[in-house]
Amino acid sequence: MRRNPAVAGQFYPGTAEELRHSLGRLIPVSREPHKAFGIVSPHAGYLYSGAIAGETFARVEVPRRVVILGPNHQGLGHRAGVYAGGSWLTPLGEARIDEPLAEEILQGCPALAADETCHRFEHSLEVQVPFIQTRAPGASIVPICLRGAALDELLELGRHLGKTLARHDDVLMVASSDMTHYESGERARKKDMLALEKVLDLDPQGLYLVVREKGITMCGVVPVVVMLAAALEMGAQKATLVRYGNSGEVTGDQSEVVGYAGVIVE
Repeated sequence: MRRNPAVAGQFYPGTAEELRHSLGRLIPVSREPHKAFGIVSPHAGYLYSGAIAGETFARVEVPRRVVILGPNHQGLGHRAGVYAGGSWLTPLGEARIDEPLAEEILQGCPALAADETCHRFEHSLEVQVPFIQTRAPGASIVPICLRGAALDELLELGRHLGKTLARHDDVLMVASSDMTHYESGERARKKDMLALEKVLDLDPQGLYLVVREKGITMCGVVPVVVMLAAALEMGAQKATLVRYGNSGEVTGDQSEVVGYAGVIVE
């Protein structure tokens, strides 16, 4: 099945020409991109978080297979749904679903189920696709949309996913997340640094707990916890913060912002 774009012309430009021009500005030239297990990339409109996403994608090798993990903002469908067949369309063209890898992931991760409903209107995964298409034309994707679950369930899912992906040397995980929502820039930074400290320590359990205990409105904590657990299973040794910022840097208003971060796990 082909998934038509849900937020083209809203979160990012709706025509191929405008989108290519936008991505050309947002993705800097990187002389030495790193091989990585995964990245954290924000998913707001490109005007607000696209530069951080672009810089993060620029600094890693984007292979021919990409697993995108995103939060379910809409509350639709299965709580851990894999888009397992067909393709996703963007103004840049068709991104094919890697059906063999999707099936392998489904077989290896009992918590996951093939489900298209949860992806129908979800923007958090879609906005990552044009970056992937630009950095690795022809790459195939496996989108996974996740809702809240208990910590032990998320860690188990991550371990299962990591064991599956460890059999391949050509897969990048993209965990889609924004950080604190609608607090002052100062408060958002303080809270977000507590969460990012756990990410940089490769501590998925610590991330889950600090977000919960400190009331950090990090919408993609679930996919980031799963990605970190999977990366550890695959042998991850370090994480690097590419850049942190917030929407107030664009609007000029720091009274109520959304925070954004780019992280590389290798």
